[in-house]
Amino acid sequence: MAYKDLEIGEDGLARCGWVGTDSEYMRYHDEEWGVKLLGDQKLFEKLSLEAFQAGLSWITILKRRPGFREAFSGFNIDAVASFTDDDVERLMLDERIIRNRAKIVATIENAKVTQSMLAQSPGALHDLIWSFQPMSRQRANSCAGDEHARYATLAEVPAVTTESEQLSKALKKLGFKFVGATTMYALMQSAGLVDDHLAGCHRAG
Repeated sequence: MAYKDLEIGEDGLARCGWVGTDSEYMRYHDEEWGVKLLGDQKLFEKLSLEAFQAGLSWITILKRRPGFREAFSGFNIDAVASFTDDDVERLMLDERIIRNRAKIVATIENAKVTQSMLAQSPGALHDLIWSFQPMSRQRANSCAGDEHARYATLAEVPAVTTESEQLSKALKKLGFKFVGATTMYALMQSAGLVDDHLAGCHRAG
């Protein structure tokens, strides 16, 4: 689907064009996307939802997020790590979520890996993910060293970066599943490791 680079809402505010006119998507864009997300629990939830999003649009996941949270015990890491085969079958019947067996099993396995990491070092998932935050936000076609340079069009925004590839490799090495480089860049955008609000968007500082 082709999007305008910027979408002007009924409130007169310019937003990144991928938002469209859906009210929940606009709220998410304004209040969550690109805002720094901190802590193991919140980042585990984000990691899990981004994995479910793979191959789908984020709005599909966003509208189901309340159901996901209920089905996955609020994404409590210890609770999800304790899920059994019976829970997998329960989730496969839950119409509130994306009923993809591989992604459901991966979420449980990812919780177990996270649980093991945190047993050794509380904050380990948070620290690992944030260690791949880019040191510079320098953009092509911008003044060298301008940390606040922004992309002007959606076409300029990358789907994968060196940092997202490195994060993907680090997570896979630990045993995480559904953490490809594209999915990890989506996480980096949504969790505020990068700020990809376009120039002209009202959220662009």
